Amino acid sequence: MASIEIDDDVYDAVQLPEGERSQELKRELAVSLYARGVLSFGKARALAEASKREFHELLGERRIPRHYTEAELAEDVEYAR
Repeated sequence: MASIEIDDDVYDAVQLPEGERSQELKRELAVSLYARGVLSFGKARALAEASKREFHELLGERRIPRHYTEAELAEDVEYAR
């Protein structure tokens, strides 16, 4: 597993309880990378450690439109059959 180093001073400056910092930073990174089109929905959701529904809700709260690829459409059509 890869890791990202964050300077201790920066990590300590995050205004969240210690137990929530790591998870919240993952969620923020996931949302940001998804919004920029750098990560797919599935990979961003995995980084955020969220269910599909939770990640959809998180994107909705931030008013970030869902990137819907042709491959995802085909997958959804196949699933619907």
